Amino acid sequence: MDNLIEQSASAVTTLYQQSGRTDLLYHNIVHTREVAEAVQLMCNHYDLQPEEEEAVRIAAWWHDVGYLFGPADTHEAVSAEKARGWLSAHGAVETLIRKVEGCIAATRMPQGPRNLSEQIICDADLFHLGTPEFGANSKMLRKEIELLTGKEIKGTDWRISTIHLLEQHRYFTDFARHRLEEGKQKNLESLLRKQEDKRVQREAREKSEATVFKEPGQKESAGAAASKAKDGFGIPKRGIETMFRLTSRNHMELSGMADSKANIMISVNAIIISVVLSLLLRRLEDMPHLLVPTLILLLVNITTIIFAVLATRPNLTKGYFSRDDIRAKKVNLLFFGNFHKVGLDDFDWGMKEMMKDRDYLYSSMIRDIYFLGKVLGVKYHLLRISYSVFMFGLVLAVLAFAIAEIWLFNQS
Repeated sequence: MDNLIEQSASAVTTLYQQSGRTDLLYHNIVHTREVAEAVQLMCNHYDLQPEEEEAVRIAAWWHDVGYLFGPADTHEAVSAEKARGWLSAHGAVETLIRKVEGCIAATRMPQGPRNLSEQIICDADLFHLGTPEFGANSKMLRKEIELLTGKEIKGTDWRISTIHLLEQHRYFTDFARHRLEEGKQKNLESLLRKQEDKRVQREAREKSEATVFKEPGQKESAGAAASKAKDGFGIPKRGIETMFRLTSRNHMELSGMADSKANIMISVNAIIISVVLSLLLRRLEDMPHLLVPTLILLLVNITTIIFAVLATRPNLTKGYFSRDDIRAKKVNLLFFGNFHKVGLDDFDWGMKEMMKDRDYLYSSMIRDIYFLGKVLGVKYHLLRISYSVFMFGLVLAVLAFAIAEIWLFNQS
């Protein structure tokens, strides 16, 4: 297996060196090596079949070779073609070649991996999104595109497209999510802050330079005009929108983490219960001294599962509202639990009424964040109880088993 991988590394390195391309500032041999290293790192984590691992590691070396031979938008197809030709010439079997082609094709944006090996190379190709090197790589990629297209890209346009990429992108493997997702979110928040800072600076510059005429003979200061782009709180609207978006996303991610932790507790304790029921209970007649420790362990497992289930159990409200509720601003239509039993016409009317009233809209968004936080508080409280019961109860059960065995030894 290592033979074809090492030969691929050598062949691809030679291709880049002989190409003489100076415009590939990002998609060069440095990026290729980084992808190959990331793939190997994930292959070491996952237990892939030998041919699967060989295919994805070979594909890592060949996946961007197409940049040397054709347009950027078709480089995956060219890369797969070059890899097939080289592998065929070096005696690779057809099944391996097809898997290499599949891995290369999966990296085309938007990425569409079909199996674990394709997920690994997709995550490796965008590994830098969650690393501190993201900013430097983004600048090199922007400059490379400018050189390839001959067109200058405005900083604002590039920043917007990069923010869109980070917001839409999702890592496929658990390895990448656990290792890179937090870093990716930090990179996204940094770009959002920079975008907001640039916008505020631009408004301030326009405020100092411009004077807006309302009517002939009547002037309105640029500061008053700029304030129109601000909310009633004196804060730029974009800043408020960014705050709401980031806060809601953080709450949803924390909720997902809580559900994941609860599922771990449920799965672990269910496995322990199944083992105890299938193995230990059958032998209690022969080992009656283990009855009490066994019951303690089962009680701990069941209690842990109960609190974990309570932490993930959904809680719905009545699901409907009246038009009087909307007029009185008593209902939050941003939460599905308040409208899931309502007809489309009433919901459409209610949303339009809410959007007409800025204070009502902001109040609904604030209430939505508040109640999301309240739900999170309950989730994590129950989850903490579940983990505490499991931790201390497991220690108690182990001690009970040890005491029972010591008592039996002393009796004998």
